[in-house]
Amino acid sequence: MRLPINRIMCGIDFSDYSDHSLAYGVGLARELKASLYVCHIIDVTSAVIYGEGMSDPMIQERHLFEYSLEHMETLMKDFRIPWEPIISVGHPADEMARLALEKKIDLAVTATHGRSGLKRLILGSVTERLMRVLPCPLLAVRRQEGDSVPPTHKTPKLKRILVGCDFSPYSDLAFRHGLSLAQEFESELHIVHVIEPPAYKDLSKQEKEAQDDSSSDLRIHLKETLENLVPEDAKAWCRPRTALLAGFAHEEITKYSLVNKIDLIVMGVRGQSLAEKLFIGSTTDRVIREANCPVLSVRPVSDKES
Repeated sequence: MRLPINRIMCGIDFSDYSDHSLAYGVGLARELKASLYVCHIIDVTSAVIYGEGMSDPMIQERHLFEYSLEHMETLMKDFRIPWEPIISVGHPADEMARLALEKKIDLAVTATHGRSGLKRLILGSVTERLMRVLPCPLLAVRRQEGDSVPPTHKTPKLKRILVGCDFSPYSDLAFRHGLSLAQEFESELHIVHVIEPPAYKDLSKQEKEAQDDSSSDLRIHLKETLENLVPEDAKAWCRPRTALLAGFAHEEITKYSLVNKIDLIVMGVRGQSLAEKLFIGSTTDRVIREANCPVLSVRPVSDKES
């Protein structure tokens, strides 16, 4: 039943955000006894973060490689865990996806800055791009205001795992990953489905009564379907809890995770239109930006970016 996580890759950009996600990834690698790859992609269009630019591209690239490796070694010196550096040049998301495929990575870990609105529209998000091009699940760790980098000796405690379920093949895959991690960490597993509001509001009294009856039957059916997702043998080590919520999925999942002190949210990623990518974002995008805990996004390897 367990899905193996033998190779973990942490993508870092030397920001405080990625320092936090690196510590989280190190803790996971230690707990799962996985090989750890620490990856930094040099984006020459943003060379200012490494210091002054140079006129000779070859000299500049060599300088950036040396700087990156030195900084990476400084970050890792206190963790005392075997690791391998990966430094490359290119677009961060696309290059990480290529390297993840080359190294046969089982899980990628990265930080998200939680951008929203116009800033996100203009600057985009490496995390959102990674969700759609990586050949493996992506764990997005968002540093909250006032957080410090976790102590190096601590392992992330996944006491409560939430899986967002909409009964699609995407959420089925997310459920398998969530169940596997729940088994690994002996976690309480929350399986949540959100009934989103109807597109129409104006109903006659008779229509509303009929809809209420139908809604009651639907809730019973959905509740039973959620409960049947967990295999009987899994209930011996897993403490499943199911919840039906009503509202907008990203808002309800985020609120539920906060109220129930969820340690990890697991969600599937599906394709979307260009307009949705630019202006709205998928439910998983929104949860990643708003959640108070790490979010694991999963998509089928064969599911090409739309």
